[in-house]
Amino acid sequence: MPKRLPAEVKTHLEKAIESAILAVEVYNKPATKFRSGGYIVLMIVGWTALFHAIFLKRRVKPYYRNDPKNPKSRYKKVAGDYKAWELSECLNMFFGSNNPPMRRNLDFFIGLRNKIEHRSMPQLDVKIFGECQALLFNFEELSIKEFGQKYALNESLTLSLQFSRIKDEQQAKSIRELHRPLAKNVESYIQTFRSSLSSDIESDHSYSYKVFLIPKLANHQGQADVAVEFVKFDPNSPDQMKNYEKLVSLMKPVSVQVANRGNLTAGAVAKAVASALGKPFTASSHHVRAWRFYRIRPSKGAAKPEVTQTQYCQWDEAHKDYVYTDAWKQFLISELKDPAKYDQVIRGQVSAPADPANIIVAEAAASA
Repeated sequence: MPKRLPAEVKTHLEKAIESAILAVEVYNKPATKFRSGGYIVLMIVGWTALFHAIFLKRRVKPYYRNDPKNPKSRYKKVAGDYKAWELSECLNMFFGSNNPPMRRNLDFFIGLRNKIEHRSMPQLDVKIFGECQALLFNFEELSIKEFGQKYALNESLTLSLQFSRIKDEQQAKSIRELHRPLAKNVESYIQTFRSSLSSDIESDHSYSYKVFLIPKLANHQGQADVAVEFVKFDPNSPDQMKNYEKLVSLMKPVSVQVANRGNLTAGAVAKAVASALGKPFTASSHHVRAWRFYRIRPSKGAAKPEVTQTQYCQWDEAHKDYVYTDAWKQFLISELKDPAKYDQVIRGQVSAPADPANIIVAEAAASA
């Protein structure tokens, strides 16, 4: 027989689950215009309460102390109540230095909530649906893992119904309305945050849950008792992956050729690095010092501009300029997290590099 939860733990857990259910109720109401905003605020309340329940179950008090360096100092109080850890502090205490997709999903919403909680932006809904769905699935997964199947949300939630599968003119007009431009600072936040993610995290369903909704076929009534099923994606299952590959091959959209697909400008690299580090990193100065320091390309006006370290940088012949790869962005973020390396690259006096052609030839000779 499972051990009963302490009253304090149960209170926080019930608050967490009720907040999540209310968040979904707000999101699924057809007439709601503050859909994403209300959902995000309520889900953050729910996640915070869930972490508090987890910490209390582990006999860790999720409260700030008067002296953070003294584990025996008294807990800080505000208006007579203990000052509890907010969600960002809960993440620090729960994940430590690890940054799995679940945590990055929560980081995304913490920053986004601060920008939208006093605004109504229905056009935001379609842009972040994948992250919103992952936020809910992650919540249920962690609550079941920590407290058991009894606290699963799927007993209380259903898939929201769609009004029509035919895109008539009125529906097309509504969709165009939803795609109106976002406020610039919100759009910039979303793009910058996503560009700071590795491709592995960005494609992970724990960060953003993206699906196709297709008709489920069955010959007999009994074969389709459940009208909608969410199938857990498991890349480690060869048989399941074969089925997914078949499905993707049938649904694969038509793609046109795009020059420099996936490559980045110096400005885009600089913005992503600055966001990830939380430190200044400009395209005109810092990025120039970085590519010089790591010698990934020749200086402007070089006789052979195309001779670069191609895993990081490539010459665009048509525009007579350089583009940079996602690997270069990730390399800089990884390298410059070290304060000493940041100072060395950004603030140090770095001389102009040797011609990359000579570097590549020398490396080839050394490995021969």
